[in-house]
Order: sequence, then C-alpha cells, then structure tokens
Amino acid sequence: MSQKKDYYEVLGVDRGCTEEELKKSYRKLSKKHHPDLNPNDTASEDKFKEISEAYEVLSDSNKRRQYDQFGHSSQGGGGGGGFGGGGFGGFEGFDFGDIFEGFFGGNGFGRNSNPNSPKVGEDINQSTVISFLEACKGVKKTINIAYKKSCESCRGNGSESGTSLESCGQCKGSGVIKVQQRTAFGAISSSRACTSCNGKGKIIKKSCVPCGGRGFKEEISDINIDIPAGIDHGQTLSIRNSGHAGLNGGPRGDLNLTVSVSADSLFKRKGYDIICELPITYMQAVLGDDVVVPTIDGKVKYSISAGTQPGTVFRLKGKGVPHVNSRSKGDQYVEVNVEVPKNMTKAQKEALRNFENLLTTKNYEKRESFFDKIKNMFKD
Repeated sequence: MSQKKDYYEVLGVDRGCTEEELKKSYRKLSKKHHPDLNPNDTASEDKFKEISEAYEVLSDSNKRRQYDQFGHSSQGGGGGGGFGGGGFGGFEGFDFGDIFEGFFGGNGFGRNSNPNSPKVGEDINQSTVISFLEACKGVKKTINIAYKKSCESCRGNGSESGTSLESCGQCKGSGVIKVQQRTAFGAISSSRACTSCNGKGKIIKKSCVPCGGRGFKEEISDINIDIPAGIDHGQTLSIRNSGHAGLNGGPRGDLNLTVSVSADSLFKRKGYDIICELPITYMQAVLGDDVVVPTIDGKVKYSISAGTQPGTVFRLKGKGVPHVNSRSKGDQYVEVNVEVPKNMTKAQKEALRNFENLLTTKNYEKRESFFDKIKNMFKD
C-alpha cells in the first residue's frame, strides 16, 4: 500500500494556516478536480477523494489537533472514515452549495444571500442621432423613454394596500430550498430557488390591483440630457438613476444613451481634429488670394500664397473639436483643391494659350525636373 500524503501538503497550505485559508484552498482544488467537471478522468477523481479526505479531517478542530500530534494513525488508519462502502465517510449530508457557487460563479441562492434585500433596477439602453455641429458644440436633447416605475399603491411589493406579504411556508422565508441527492460520492446537498415563491421568500396573498401584483407600472416620460461638446460617433453616455425601478426599495438603474453623429457635407473628423477641402481657382493658386474658410466657429480669412500647389494642406490651430469636459481643442486642417476650368469659350482658350506662351521653364520647376529625369534615364 502506498504511503499517504501529508494532509497539509494535499491542500497546499501551511500547518499554521487559518480556517479561512484552509477553506479557500479546498474550494479551489475541489473545483479543479471535481468529477462532474472531469468526466471519465480517474486521476482527477482520485485527487478529489484525497482533497476531500484531507479537508474533512483538518476542518474539524479536534481531528486536526489529533492529526497534528499523531499523524494519520490518529484517524484509525482510515484518514477521516475512509471511502469504502457507503461513499465518503465524512460527507454524508455534506452541503456543497459553496463549491457549486464557485463552479458556476454564484447563482444568487447562496446561504448568505437575502432574496428580499434591495436590488438595483435594470438599465435602459437607447440611442439618439445628432448633427456634426451638435457633436462639436454640445446640445441639450429631450429623450422619450419607457421605464418601470415602482407602484405607489403597494410601494413596490405587489401586495394590495393594507395587506402584507407572508413568509413562504416551503422555504421558511429564505427563498431557497435544500435538495439532497445520493451519488457515487455519497449524499450531496445543494441549494436551489424555491419554486413556490420564485426565490423571493415571500408570498402575495392578495395582489395589488393597479399593478397586478408586479410591484411596478410602465411609465413613459421625457428626460432632458446635456450631451457634452466633443462627443464622438458611437460613444455612450450613462445617466444615473434614470433606468428601471429597483426591487425591494433598491435604486433605479441607469439610462445608457448611445450617440450617433450624422455625416457633414463640409467637415470630417479625425480624433479631435477636423478635415475639410477648400476649392480654389487656377488664378488664385497662381497669383495668391485672400479666401474665406468655414470652421465650426464661423468663417475665417486665410491668405493663399502665390504658386500654391494642389493638395497643399494648411492648419488652423484651435479650430477643431473640443475635448470632452475640457478647454482644449483640436485643429482644423484645410486641403487646397485647385479646380481646373471647364466649358471654356474660344476666346478664353485663346487668352489662356497666349498666357502659356509667355511662361518659361522657370515657371514649371516640377515639370522641368521630371523631364530631366527622363532624359537621364534614357540617355543611352
């Protein structure tokens, strides 16, 4: 027969560990090796038995004291009653509720939960559409919402005014019932929501007429919301205590408002900067000119330099989108687009040819450089 491992080593704790440390380690290991989560895995099954045996001894103060003095021999050679015959000797009727909550993240029916404690109401998710300028400047919007409001007649408990809720006889007001099931590992107890009261622990004998025993009514109302300057497309605002009513006197949930920003015919946004295109004439590009540039704050004047090339970009500092809840602002970048004239008359064409004849290669630096490169490429 193989030598039994030290119980402290099995649970991965020190000999001087506290009960809380012992329980925490046991929960973690039990979850990892539980047969239900490791089907057809004999190694995990054996490990689970070993962990359970160690915890059954060390969690009992008397057995632990004896084990610390005399080792495994203090347990009659069986290490806590052994696992033969009728299953786990020390686990008959053991409550695995805490372990199952660890497996599945908690189901709300743990021994420490109170079904009648105040609970926050559900959130309301809604959306609204605003213009580009409204997103840049900020805007006050009126949003129409439908929400659950606590019934004033029954104060949210669903019972007719003047009457009170009665404790559920099935679960004795706890909201949970214990179910015991015999398995290959012995009798295991678990907690479930009481079906008689739906986990509430209380039963309505006479329902409130205005709300039909639900404890709330549907309300439709308008709410004014300040959308801050600088908000971007797809961002969500959370308005506290504007959602559905809470349960058992709990606070209302939140209103989550997702903002969609319409596209603009002049401006495009990139982060907190604004991009726009400025069409200018051929002569404006050649000779330079004072032009008017649109911004979200109104029109501004800008001097185009003589000889400005197509695609030139200039910056208007501080004319971009405001940072949310800040005095900082982005910039505006203006791209120059030289518009080539179309639908010219015979006289216009002739005048343009005369003008062209007056120009030399010095007036076309890029063109001259380009043809020089071609000559060098094919000079052989």
